[in-house]
Amino acid sequence: MSIPPDAPPIETSTLRRQRLAWLNGLAVTVRGRQRLAALCICTSGALLIGHAAAIAWFIQAVLVEHRPLAQALLVLLGLLAVLAVRALLASATQAAAGDVADAARLTLRERVYSRLMALGPLWLRQQRTGELGELMLAHADAVENYYSGYQPVRIEVVVVPLLIAIAVAYVDWVVALILVFTAPLVPFFMMLVGWGAEAAGRAQLGELARMSGHFADRIKGLGLLRLYGRGEAELEGVAAAAEGVRERTMKVLRIAFLSSTVLEFFASVSVAMVALYLGLSYLGLMSLHAAVPTLGAGMFCLLLAPEFYAPLRRLAAHYHDRANALAAAAEVERLLGELPAAPASNGAAATPRAPELLEQHAHPVVVRDLALRPLGAPHNVIQQLSFHLEPGQRLALVGPSGSGKSTLLEALAGWLPPCGGSIVLRPGLEVGYAGQRPYLFHGSIADNLRLADPGASDARLHAVAEAAQVMRFARALPQGLDTVIGERGFGLSGGEARRIGLARLLLRDPQVLLLDEPTAFLDPDTEAALLQTLAAFARDRVVVIATHSEVAMRWADTRLELTTLHATQPEVQA
Repeated sequence: MSIPPDAPPIETSTLRRQRLAWLNGLAVTVRGRQRLAALCICTSGALLIGHAAAIAWFIQAVLVEHRPLAQALLVLLGLLAVLAVRALLASATQAAAGDVADAARLTLRERVYSRLMALGPLWLRQQRTGELGELMLAHADAVENYYSGYQPVRIEVVVVPLLIAIAVAYVDWVVALILVFTAPLVPFFMMLVGWGAEAAGRAQLGELARMSGHFADRIKGLGLLRLYGRGEAELEGVAAAAEGVRERTMKVLRIAFLSSTVLEFFASVSVAMVALYLGLSYLGLMSLHAAVPTLGAGMFCLLLAPEFYAPLRRLAAHYHDRANALAAAAEVERLLGELPAAPASNGAAATPRAPELLEQHAHPVVVRDLALRPLGAPHNVIQQLSFHLEPGQRLALVGPSGSGKSTLLEALAGWLPPCGGSIVLRPGLEVGYAGQRPYLFHGSIADNLRLADPGASDARLHAVAEAAQVMRFARALPQGLDTVIGERGFGLSGGEARRIGLARLLLRDPQVLLLDEPTAFLDPDTEAALLQTLAAFARDRVVVIATHSEVAMRWADTRLELTTLHATQPEVQA
């Protein structure tokens, strides 16, 4: 039987341990709050013993020994004090666990974002944004429930039942044996059901991510779908995807309710066994002790019996949070290729260093024997390309479509790793790239420009807009640069969107400008004005421009002819 190439990896204990270690590492910065939550929940569980002892003593003293009322009132006051302390400890546990969960969720989003930034724009173009968006939403919520629900109870189930068993054994060793021998039934069946819950949870998260991607893709192409009359068909597709999510969700809930029922059954049977033993002892039908236990001792054991299983039941209830968190980690690994690790902290590298003497006089960009292949392409489009750029040089990349002009710009920008050769940039050099399809967000033109420099003044904003010829069409808009545009530049032409992208690049003011067809869709007057202002604005800076325009080729001082699988050496313009 053949395995599909896109099938998820076979689940193994090693993979599960790796994902658990990764999940536990998300809260490494708030270990103190995590320990506080564990201490509070364990202390509250230990106070249960005093709580049960006070009630048992009160019943024994009032109903059997008929002690003075003053002593009973003191015990009642102590009981109220224990209840108040336990309430405070429960609030502290929830607050500390909530802080840990918030920190873990934030860490997850930071790591996912860092991984997405490391993979780069070219990888992102091949993905479905709806699926990636779920990494920040449903998957982060699953991790939050893991820390706020499962983690505190996991500590409680190790400490509290042990303390209760010791206290009960001090009073009646037979009841302690019943508790100890029946306790393993709960985690055993919890693990059996938990494996199924993890698989169902992963399938549900995957289905939810696929539906999000499906819905986001249809929203993006809504205009095209309506144009070709595919609206009703796509509605049926969305309904089918929603039905798939509903079915997966019901499967998860079915497993959750089934597991809760099974575990409650075994816990109830165990408590009933304790009650049956005590009842038979009081009736004289079972004598495992020299003397019949007192009413207070029996009440003490009977009160603690349900509390012995309570942490196990809570662990079973929150075990699904663990299963969902593991499923979320598996989905993160599937979508990103690996579990994103914590970014390396190197404070020394963050401090800019002064370039050495040789570096100051080095070429800004040096390309040696470069070979490039676009993502997903079967072969290289550029091979054995070598050149270097001088400060203030303008290089025009020319050649037919498909010769690798955009690919070379993406490699110079650091988006595309070379298949061979090297690209060496002078240390501290800042590179800016303006592509053919700049992404514009819903908001004003000024807001889109300020993405490059949020603190830019209005004067500087108008200066770069003037240099990129944005003001040519912005003056005719109702509110100038404050005019609101739609997502992806809706309401603007292709040339106007490219000019906004160019202005945004100029506002960033890098030392190397990579421009992909900046003069496309422009009339001759606008093109000439753009090149003239660009020459003044980019003085002493390296400009690499991919173009089919003869005017832009003459504007550059060097021309690099690209053809299929090879490139000529840069040719200085006459």
